[in-house]
Amino acid sequence: MTNKEQTGKASASRAAKVLRDPSASAAAKSAAGSTLTQRGTQVEQTSRAAATQASHILRDPSATAREKSAAASALTQRANRR
Repeated sequence: MTNKEQTGKASASRAAKVLRDPSASAAAKSAAGSTLTQRGTQVEQTSRAAATQASHILRDPSATAREKSAAASALTQRANRR
């Protein structure tokens, strides 16, 4: 089942900041990249690997709010499985 979610302007801005942050983890950058890929399009979907990394970021107590925002946006755009 497809998911019609798109990344909004605020989420895209936070994701871009994560990508520019030299201290951001690889998982956070993966989630941020997935988030930015889906800016302005309904065609792209978050991959299983990116969704797994985003899930880890959301559970990581040391992740910043910016990283968690990018991860949540990426997970929102994962294809629904119902």
